Amino acid sequence: MNKIIKYVGLDVHKDSITIAIADDGRDGEVRVYGKIANDFNQIDKVMRKLISQNSQLRCVYEAGPCGYPIYRHLNSRGIDCVVVAPALIPKKSGDRIKNDRRDAAKLATLHRAGELTTVYVPDQEDEALRDLIRARGDIQNALRKLKQQINAFLLRHGMDFPGKSKWSKAHLTWLAGIKMPHPAQQIAFTEYLDALANSDARILRINKQIVSFCQTWRLRPVVEALQSLRGVSLITAVTVIAELGDLTRFNNPAQLMAYLGLVPSEHSSGDTIKKGGITKTGNTHARRALIESAQAYRLPARKSITIRKRQEGLSEDVLDIAWNAQLRLCHRYRRLIAKGKKHNVVITAIARELAGFIWAIVRAVPLAV
Repeated sequence: MNKIIKYVGLDVHKDSITIAIADDGRDGEVRVYGKIANDFNQIDKVMRKLISQNSQLRCVYEAGPCGYPIYRHLNSRGIDCVVVAPALIPKKSGDRIKNDRRDAAKLATLHRAGELTTVYVPDQEDEALRDLIRARGDIQNALRKLKQQINAFLLRHGMDFPGKSKWSKAHLTWLAGIKMPHPAQQIAFTEYLDALANSDARILRINKQIVSFCQTWRLRPVVEALQSLRGVSLITAVTVIAELGDLTRFNNPAQLMAYLGLVPSEHSSGDTIKKGGITKTGNTHARRALIESAQAYRLPARKSITIRKRQEGLSEDVLDIAWNAQLRLCHRYRRLIAKGKKHNVVITAIARELAGFIWAIVRAVPLAV
């Protein structure tokens, strides 16, 4: 006896899940099952009941702050489940009513129609390393803000570093020797400096852990291959791969560039063509890492001692891609600057093409993914 396909929409929140079911077929019934607690036992109870009705379930829910535990739990029990991108869910312009029941029913209906865009769910090991990378990013953001606070504190008291480069060894020595006019101010400034040293130490600890975990990571060969590119250090390579996962799922470099939000936005109609800044969709962390790496192509193409050391033991195909990337991107930077393009626009263009070379290198290391 053939099983009946049922599309199950899950509107997931921290404490609750609202469930809606759409029967197979264009005119199949769509009904709200109800609300349950966000608990695996409750989820299993509902799924067992639906399966007992000779049903084959296809579940769906939106990507959000609750992560992927439900996806992994259902798939581990043989129940088909996908996670979809909230920003790409079709919406009616005239629909002004939104609640959990409607959201669940919409998910079930659109999943049945095949109009939802699924997101890539990382492997648990990949996600763990991604969390470590993001923790490092959070500390860096806090450190950047702390440096601004220290600068503002000194500016209020008329103190300015006489040297050229702030946060250099000379600058830190100068900061350590500052004496404030009032004891309370000295305590405040000391707390700022202690927080600065603590943040630096935390970043160094996380860097060591990233290096350690990479030694046994299944994607280590890809990380090593990406470091053959100029401007791509170990941290950058791990960030890109941990955030994006298996890049072979992109059929061509253009898809990866669009996913990273590095392609120009466009609003054209008829003979009118309007293009704006980059879309900035997709993964923010990977896009920021590529923008920072693109800065390295401001200088003429060359293989430094550091790059040659990172390229030891890599295949000729990878080395050729890395050198061609240098030749093209360094030349492109100079050409765009000569045309009068703004620096940030040029760097973004370089980052976009760098993503294409990263895609090519990952393709050259197929066994690693």
